[in-house]
Amino acid sequence: MHELSIAMSIVKIAEDETAKVKADKVSKIELEIGVLSGIELDSLNFVWEMAVKDSVLENAEKKIIIIHGKGKCVDCDTEFEMENIYDCCPKCNSNFKGILQGKELKVKSLEIIQN
Repeated sequence: MHELSIAMSIVKIAEDETAKVKADKVSKIELEIGVLSGIELDSLNFVWEMAVKDSVLENAEKKIIIIHGKGKCVDCDTEFEMENIYDCCPKCNSNFKGILQGKELKVKSLEIIQN
C-alpha cells in the first residue's frame, strides 16, 4: 500500500508551502489524480486521516479531481480514452501507445488560513 507514503508526501508539500507564507493551517486542498496513476482512491482515503493527523492538513477539506486517461496510438495516430494502462487502440488493436493524460498526481491548490 503505497498510498500512505503518497499521503505523507502530500502533507510534506502542504507544510512546505504553508511555511513559505508563514501560515498555520490549510482550509482546503485540491488534488488532481489520474486514473492511470496507479493510485487507489479508496486506499488513499483510508489512510488520509492518519497521514494528516497533527499536520497543517488535519482539518482541511480534501477535493480530488479525477483526470481521465487518454492515449495516442503509435501505429495509426488515433487518440482514444483509456481506463487501464494496458488498453489497446480501439481502431487497430495495437498495444503501442503514448499516454497523453491520466498519470497525474498533483497538488492543484491549497487554501490557507493566515494567523
